[in-house]
Amino acid sequence: MKTFNIPKEVTRVTGELEKAGFEAFLVGGCVRDLVLGRVPKDWDVTTNAVPEEIIALFSKTFYENTFGTVGVVNEECEDESLKVVEVTPYRIEGNYTDNRHPDNVVFSQKLEDDLKRRDFTMNSLAYSVSRETITDLYDGEKDIKDKVIRTVGNPVDRFTEDGLRMLRAIRLSAELSFEIEPETEKAIFENTDLLKNISLERIRDEFTKVIMSDRPMDGLLAMKKLGVMKYVVPELEGTYGVEQNRAHSYDVWEHLIRSVQHSADKKYPLEVRLSALFHDISKPESRRWGKEQDTWTFYGHEVLGARTTRKILTNLRYPTKTIEKTVTLVRWHMFFSDTEQITLSAVRRMIVNVGRENIWDLMDMRICDRIGTGRPKEDPYRLRKYHAMIDEALRDPISVAMLKIDGKRLMDVTHVTPGPKIGFTLHALLEEVLDDPTKNALEYLENRAKELILLPENELQSLGEQGKMTKEEADEEEIKKIRGKHWVK
Repeated sequence: MKTFNIPKEVTRVTGELEKAGFEAFLVGGCVRDLVLGRVPKDWDVTTNAVPEEIIALFSKTFYENTFGTVGVVNEECEDESLKVVEVTPYRIEGNYTDNRHPDNVVFSQKLEDDLKRRDFTMNSLAYSVSRETITDLYDGEKDIKDKVIRTVGNPVDRFTEDGLRMLRAIRLSAELSFEIEPETEKAIFENTDLLKNISLERIRDEFTKVIMSDRPMDGLLAMKKLGVMKYVVPELEGTYGVEQNRAHSYDVWEHLIRSVQHSADKKYPLEVRLSALFHDISKPESRRWGKEQDTWTFYGHEVLGARTTRKILTNLRYPTKTIEKTVTLVRWHMFFSDTEQITLSAVRRMIVNVGRENIWDLMDMRICDRIGTGRPKEDPYRLRKYHAMIDEALRDPISVAMLKIDGKRLMDVTHVTPGPKIGFTLHALLEEVLDDPTKNALEYLENRAKELILLPENELQSLGEQGKMTKEEADEEEIKKIRGKHWVK
């Protein structure tokens, strides 16, 4: 007996099928995840009912494919993973002449027929919710326990049916920290050309899952070892073994995969992870021996790298938003290298270049770059200094622009023509607001402006100058707080 916590949206589907006299089993990745103690991302049911019989049992379904899969919709469910439960008849698949899809599908009445067409043993488990039993014809539970990825039957046959399964094996090994079984690994190495028949969109999806896994470095190393990299990101092959300068402990390839691994360790989003992987991808083509420096130089590699990154991501059919952000991070990743010469005005210009919404992602990517060089510390003084400078540059400056009243409105209510008194009055109002922020209300400011504008110009000027001094003191205090927060001067 195997007892798992199955959501009611799923048991409703299996229960309705069985109540109508059909068999019903959870199958595939959801059972694997349940055995592993993980929460499934989606739920798949297999049955001896055919599509028309499945559709007749449920109030809302959709059926838009040639493989028999019916989507049963749970309209009131807020959990995205449970909104649709896919139900597929047991089936026998014909030949895969395109190495992607079966030429034809025949529905079956035997669960065994459905399980033998599965890709890996750990995905060939079927679970009966009502009987709380697992059907395991290929020792999938043992392979899960041993943390092994093994195909159902002959690995060459499984990969010939669908070449993407080779990349999926690598992705699952990265996601689950499983080893690929030697015969399965050998079949991948000897049949990588099958990936030529796979759409770039499907390759992109598996590549993204590798990058978004907890162990992308392991996945990328497996792609290199098994020879599939040339069908995914061939440009990365040019980084293998490329020696760097003395600031780096590793060659370009190892630096990149260590950088992306740190981005995964920190749970950074996809664009930061992609930029960590690609930021130095054009170092090989920009590498020159610097006689004066007596080491390798890579001038302009960030500009070339941005172009190469755009080409890679466009080729893999990534969304425009993902492409633009990743390219921006690669293009400007060298900004924080020049420790001694960086200025606050340069930081402000950088924020304009990359966008306020991207500046912290750029800093996160730079941390990944630093860790990828082999340096152990993530937050040396200069990094804290950069964070302080960004905070300072992003801070809304203390100025009369903070007031709920502006010069035009002030002239409207005081009937004063443009002149020095307008500026003096605004700064006098600013001093009061800095002292008591509750006074930054339009009604109060209008009434107070009417009083101030009646003062002699020299007296008003004196109040205005006091306002400017208060502003400068407030600015200094804010900057002091920011720098203190980051433990820098």
